[in-house]
Amino acid sequence: MKKMMLLFTGLILSSSATFAATTINGAGATFPYPIYSKWFSEFQKTNPEFQINYQSIGSGGGIRQLLENTIDFGASDAPMTDEQLAKSKTPILHVPTVMGAVVLTYQVPGIEGELKLNGSIISEIFMGKLTQWNDPKIQKLNPTLKLPAQTILVVHRSDGSGTTAIFTDYLSKVSPEWKEKVGAGTAVNWPAGLGGKGNEGVTGLIKQTPGSIGYVELIYAENNKLPVSLLQNKVGQFIKPTAKSVTSAAASVLKNLPADFRVSITDAEGKDSYPISSFTYLLIHASMEGEKGKALVTFLNWALKQGQKMAEPMSYAPLPEKMIKKVEAQVKGIQVK
Repeated sequence: MKKMMLLFTGLILSSSATFAATTINGAGATFPYPIYSKWFSEFQKTNPEFQINYQSIGSGGGIRQLLENTIDFGASDAPMTDEQLAKSKTPILHVPTVMGAVVLTYQVPGIEGELKLNGSIISEIFMGKLTQWNDPKIQKLNPTLKLPAQTILVVHRSDGSGTTAIFTDYLSKVSPEWKEKVGAGTAVNWPAGLGGKGNEGVTGLIKQTPGSIGYVELIYAENNKLPVSLLQNKVGQFIKPTAKSVTSAAASVLKNLPADFRVSITDAEGKDSYPISSFTYLLIHASMEGEKGKALVTFLNWALKQGQKMAEPMSYAPLPEKMIKKVEAQVKGIQVK
C-alpha cells in the first residue's frame, strides 16, 4: 500500500512538472498598463504554458531593472537613449506595441463644456506662470466658458516616466522657454506643482483636488470619469484625443520610420493629428535563451495580430498595418538559443 501511495504521489508530481507554466517577468510603463493587463490575461487563456507577470512601475524603473537583468523584458513610452543602450551586454530591441494619447485632464468645478488649451498656455501653467483658471489668456481661448476665479494646482509625475517624456518632449517643441529652462526627459525639475506616482497616482490626486490639472494616458481619465481638454495642434485645429487622431499623428513619420522604431510623434503634421501622441514599446533582448525566449516571441507575434484588435476599445490606437509588417520582421530576427 505504501509503495502504491509513493508511486501515485510521484505521478502527481511528474504531471505537475509537465504542465508547470514558464514564467516571464516584466516591468515598466504605466501608460500601456491597462491594455497590457488585458493582453497578458487573454494570451494566457490560449497559451497556458506561459505566464507573464508585469509590474507597472514607470518607464524609468523598467529601463533600470532591464539593465540590471532583474526582469526578462522592460516597457517604456520613451525610447532608451544611446547611452542607456550602451550599458547593456546584449543588444536591446524596441518593439512598438500600440499608440496612445497623453491628455490634459482637470478637476475644476464650474467649467461646463469643452476646455481648449494650446502649447503656450500649457507650458505657462506647468511653469507656474499662469496661476488662475480665469486668466485672460485661458479665457480668450474659451470665450463661451465661464472660468472660475480659482487657483490652478499643477499635478505631475514624481517617478521616472515615459508619460513625462512624451509630455515634456511636446512642450519642448512648442515652447522655446520650456526647452531652455526645463527641457525634456523621463524626469525633469518641475517648476511648480505636486507629484503623483504613476498615471494612477496623478489621476488620483486630480480626482480629489479641486482646481487641479495634470497629464495622464487617456484611459486613466476615462476610467475615472475626468474631463480632457481639446488641444490645438500644429496647424491650429483643436483636436480630441481619439484612436483616429493618434493614428493621424503617426502617419507623419511612416515614410521615414527609423529601423529601430525610436521616434517621436508629438506636435505632428496633419490637420487631424492629436499633438501629444506616442508609440509605446516593449524592450526585448535581441538574443534570449530557452523557454522564456520562446514565450516572449510567441507573445509578441500574438500582440501584433490578435492584440491589436483590443487597442481601440481600450482607448489606444493600433499600429498602422504597414508598420506591423516591419515590426514582425524585427521579431522574427530575435535569436532564441
